[in-house]
Amino acid sequence: MIQLSLQHKSGLLFTLIIIIFLGIRSGKKVKNASDFSTGGKSANTALVSGALISTLIGGSSTIGTAQQAYMRGISALWFTIGMGIGCILFGLIFVKPLRNSNCSTIQQVISKEYGTLSGVIASVLSSLSIIINIVAQILSANALMTTIFGFTTTQSIIITIIFMFFYIIFGGVLGTGILGNVKLILIYITIVFGTSAIYKFSGGISNIYYSLPSDPFWNMFSNGYGKSIGSVISVIVGVICGQIYVQTVLSGKDDKTARNGAIIAGLLLPPVGLGATLIGMFMRINYPYIDSSQAFPLFVINHMPHILGGAVLATLLIALVGTGSGMALGFGTMMTKDLYKKFINYNINGKTELIINRISIIIVFIISALLSSANYNSTIISWSFLATGIRGTVLFIPEVCSLFLKDKIDSKFIVASCVIGVISYLAGEFFINLSFDPLILGIGSCAFISLIGAIVKYNENKNISQFY
Repeated sequence: MIQLSLQHKSGLLFTLIIIIFLGIRSGKKVKNASDFSTGGKSANTALVSGALISTLIGGSSTIGTAQQAYMRGISALWFTIGMGIGCILFGLIFVKPLRNSNCSTIQQVISKEYGTLSGVIASVLSSLSIIINIVAQILSANALMTTIFGFTTTQSIIITIIFMFFYIIFGGVLGTGILGNVKLILIYITIVFGTSAIYKFSGGISNIYYSLPSDPFWNMFSNGYGKSIGSVISVIVGVICGQIYVQTVLSGKDDKTARNGAIIAGLLLPPVGLGATLIGMFMRINYPYIDSSQAFPLFVINHMPHILGGAVLATLLIALVGTGSGMALGFGTMMTKDLYKKFINYNINGKTELIINRISIIIVFIISALLSSANYNSTIISWSFLATGIRGTVLFIPEVCSLFLKDKIDSKFIVASCVIGVISYLAGEFFINLSFDPLILGIGSCAFISLIGAIVKYNENKNISQFY
């Protein structure tokens, strides 16, 4: 545990009070499930980009990226590069057709085209990726809280879950949008001051360059070309298929607002990863024996002005809480709209739907907490890559086919592609030694089965036309 100065504590407390105040204020606007899930479709560009950033800039893109940079150098940049590209492509290609679909979830889009079973399978399988992503944020919180407060792992997990619950439960999408903009400003201040501090204490970037071995620290492809490129693709498709990102663009008041919000968020994300990467490498040089997960928080405590450092620590906490909360919000929406309303009670009113949504969020937090307690020594960013890989494998091909290839593929093959795709991905991740990212195997399997489904559908339509 690091002893915080009075200035550290003052900055931390003041920042938390501001963010809690904004969260409670935004939560007063939530009257029903529509307000909670999509903000009543009234958000402007700033709120759309803020909500995306609130979820995307979390523990993985800050603490996790610094941890990866501490161990392997600039290859840690791939995560935020992938997020930036994913957001931009999402805005340019997917926002308009998703909004025109009149669906609240990707699973609804898929089931609308390929039947109820396809949507249920997609919901169940993709929910696993949400749980895994929340685990990454809880592990980041554990690194932060054990460093600055001296909490045990169990204590930090419980406190993090409580923070996540209250962060999202009172604000929904509007809350994450407002707080996302506050968080973005504070994170950028962190990056600017952090980079300045690194330059000052290191005597220039060139000294960092010559203080670390070129391989792996200055090799973007230190994990191999196949795995590095595959990792970026994994993050890109993970963003495109993320339920909370769909909810966020649906919250925009029109197509242009939603598209611009996604593009702006994509442009603002990579600099955060660059700053976190420099911090991780700086800490590797000057603190070679610390726990790698503590690189970012220790840098803030030791090398930034104390009041600002306290504010940054609060921002880091809110960053990872916001990301985990956003993922939980997506989980709640999927469980409510894709499962509860379809199979239990379709005619529930808005208030009851809101209650079911919040109960689902509590359940996903409990499951994530149990997984985190059993894996608290694992690498943070590896959980994020695993989550985006599973999500992309299950949803990407069915989502693309549903939006852009209507009535072109037999529904049975879409269902099979989801199941076989995720099995292939997990086999490549845990049981097969591949020279490339297992996402390629997963999505490749999914695409191949979908192609067969397209051929079957084409032949069926051809036979029907010939008959008539």
